[in-house]
Amino acid sequence: MLKIIVCGALGKMGKEVISKACRRKDVKLIGAIETPGHPFLRKEIGEKIEVSSELEKAIEKDSVIIEFTTPSATLEHLRIAEKKRTPIVIGTTGFKEEEEKRIKEASCAIPIVLSSNMSIGINFLYNIVKEATKVLGENFDKEIIEIHHRNKKDAPSGTAKRIAQIIANVEGKNLSDTGVYGRKGIREETRSKEEIGVHAVRGGSVVGEHTVLFIGEEERLEIIHRAESRSIFAEGAILAAKFLAQKEKGLYDLQDVLRLK
Repeated sequence: MLKIIVCGALGKMGKEVISKACRRKDVKLIGAIETPGHPFLRKEIGEKIEVSSELEKAIEKDSVIIEFTTPSATLEHLRIAEKKRTPIVIGTTGFKEEEEKRIKEASCAIPIVLSSNMSIGINFLYNIVKEATKVLGENFDKEIIEIHHRNKKDAPSGTAKRIAQIIANVEGKNLSDTGVYGRKGIREETRSKEEIGVHAVRGGSVVGEHTVLFIGEEERLEIIHRAESRSIFAEGAILAAKFLAQKEKGLYDLQDVLRLK
């Protein structure tokens, strides 16, 4: 039986993970963590689990933490996970470079799955983009468009950045030099073949949509993934937790979980 603790339990993703966990016989919710001062602290959720702000007290032997919060909260929970030698699945996005380094350091002591997108389909899309870039090469311009709900704080999405990085890696480019994030004004030069365009759209209640365009002369290839429900991310997070329960330490992503590498 997989024992999980959900951090960000009353957020949109936390609720989805808890709902899915409570419908499964092979998963047991043992902790629901929210921020100190949250109005629903000490209320019951899921299988009569009391919402708490004390992660360390919720951790039991052989449990796994599933994290969908903010970068600052995630790093604090990571510190506790490291202290208690507890595996952690991180679905939080918006980390800065130094924060990602901190996660990598912690993976030397505990097993971690870090993924900006827990969708099985998106992780298969990564492989498709990689192969398409190899085949189409410099003859096609590459542009990425991502759409999310109006409340998403980080832009572009972690998934869009991951796609751009995959393209850059295949082409031997440095994304910090070639990435173009939105365009405005009049440019003296036309679009260069080196550019990887990334564009963010925010509005309504869109769960998530990513379009990767390979644009050539007189033809265009579009690869599109649409997330129609947050439950797909919850399923991926639980799969990741089951994967980590068998690991001792290391940094993994959902591609490792799904054996797509």
